[in-house]
Amino acid sequence: MLKRRRFKQQLTLQDRLSAWVKQIKEDAASLPPGPERDALLKKARQAELANHLHDWVKSPGLQPPK
Repeated sequence: MLKRRRFKQQLTLQDRLSAWVKQIKEDAASLPPGPERDALLKKARQAELANHLHDWVKSPGLQPPK
């Protein structure tokens, strides 16, 4: 039976997503306008939305359904 190699993440998912978004935006800025740049910017928006949703879900004001 094979053992899974596991490791503990050093950064939170939010931190990793933020760094990834920053890198993608830098990459997109270096590209000329076109489908490749649009695809990178779309990925960046999706990652930013994931971060925003995580903040919203973890907010103290969010109440469970009754």
